[in-house]
Amino acid sequence: MYDLAGRLGELLGGEGRRLVTAESCTGGWIAQCVTSVPGSSGWFDRGFVTYSNESKQELLGVPPDVIARYGAVSAETVAAMAGGALAHSRADCAVAVSGIAGPEGGSPDKPVGTVWLAWQLKGAMAVTRRFRFDGDRQAVRRQAVIAALEGLIDVCSGTD
Repeated sequence: MYDLAGRLGELLGGEGRRLVTAESCTGGWIAQCVTSVPGSSGWFDRGFVTYSNESKQELLGVPPDVIARYGAVSAETVAAMAGGALAHSRADCAVAVSGIAGPEGGSPDKPVGTVWLAWQLKGAMAVTRRFRFDGDRQAVRRQAVIAALEGLIDVCSGTD
């Protein structure tokens, strides 16, 4: 996980780009990983931890009707989170995550382990992807962080 953050830092720092994170179920873990990399102040702008629906709306500008219609754990919500993070930062690359880490909170349509991620470059559309991770709460969150970092590397290097 931390090696991925290091690779991301080399990529972003080498291109003079800055990152913003918008996290729900990971609770700031992505930001913690990237700030563990020496020199991250040169490429990490800020992180938003928006655990409640209200914070997604207030801090990131996610429209209430998006959450009401699609739910907090959806492609539409994470795309809005990523766009909002870019709009409320000096970054040009964003990642957003929302999911159901468990052990409760799942449903037949969105079981525990369901995580949506969005990656977005300034001026481009968000790329979203749904994951279904296995394991306990910590395992789901860890896998989400890894997927977020891998996706950032892909999107920021132009391979996705």
